[in-house]
Amino acid sequence: MSDKKRYDHPPEKGPRRIKAPRFPYLPIVPRRSNLNIGLIGCGGITDAHLRAYKQAGFSVVALCDISEAQAEKRRLEYYPSATVYTDYRKLLQREDIAVVDISTHPAVRVPIMKAAIRAEKHILSQKPFVLDLEVGKRLVDLADDRGVKLAVNQNLRWAPHFNYIRQAIDKGLIGEVLGAHVAMHWNHDWIANTPFNKIHHAILYDLAIHWFDIIRLLTGGKTAKRVYATTARATGQKTHPPLLAEVMIEYEDAQASLVFDSFTQHGDQESTYVAGTQGSLTSFGVTFAAQKVTLFNPRGYAVPKLSGSWMPDGFQGTMAELLCAIAENREPSNNARDNLKSLELCFAAVASADKRRPVTPGTIRRMPKH
Repeated sequence: MSDKKRYDHPPEKGPRRIKAPRFPYLPIVPRRSNLNIGLIGCGGITDAHLRAYKQAGFSVVALCDISEAQAEKRRLEYYPSATVYTDYRKLLQREDIAVVDISTHPAVRVPIMKAAIRAEKHILSQKPFVLDLEVGKRLVDLADDRGVKLAVNQNLRWAPHFNYIRQAIDKGLIGEVLGAHVAMHWNHDWIANTPFNKIHHAILYDLAIHWFDIIRLLTGGKTAKRVYATTARATGQKTHPPLLAEVMIEYEDAQASLVFDSFTQHGDQESTYVAGTQGSLTSFGVTFAAQKVTLFNPRGYAVPKLSGSWMPDGFQGTMAELLCAIAENREPSNNARDNLKSLELCFAAVASADKRRPVTPGTIRRMPKH
């Protein structure tokens, strides 16, 4: 066939750009919330908590930490009129406080949450929620008995790109999900001189719990059959836990994966790809900045113009959802009972990395110890 004949018909054009669907991807903040908040635990991450709360106009009236100096530091930075405590029990005695943000480490959080539930304070628990699924179930049951809303600070749900993608999936815009794949390439070696350096599988556990939670949303709540995870130490890393990790998740009719290159020295980025029977969704960019989202379907492709970023929007979102749930007398979408399913994936992945074999989610009831 001559070249002329070969190119008589021009090649097909690429997909055309179409109008992007609109979703309320930014946190829905209550217009008027007279619910006072108390913060228990004023460690490093609470800088993001309080910055987000102040920006949203939330009322924080009390701060508590065993280090009075640390609580005072946060008070002066964000809520100068708040009262400082070193004993959380005194904070819980205040009748004017309706909600507590408990931001301590998991090992010491359980008795604080029990006391808060008995004091009938609604709770936003820092993640990971618990180290033992049975303990978590008892806390959830106790909260239900006392009429307390118990939510978990899975703030990545309210990162603008993930919140948009989640809603597009929920609306059926890509049909049935076939695969969900997320890859993070950044440097997490900063934990070498922090208490996180002592955490067994700091990447698969403390960090990845965000993405195990996200994977559940991206796969439309499908039940995972098996999880297989591997880890490796990166050449030159200072941190004790391995900084390289990957996870494969098997479903009856789908698959998912997570990749953590957590010793990346240059070119930090995060990417997400969700494939469906009627379309696909992608996002790409720097983890803590705005990301570009693209929706592909038979009509073409759409690129929504998103604003905001994981911080502070994620931290506004978790607390805002809890406040809205209280006002509307419903369960928050980030409720603790649902979060136990994310922990099942997490615990299975950690056990899989240790055992070097696939593990069924739900069979590992406690966070494995090294």
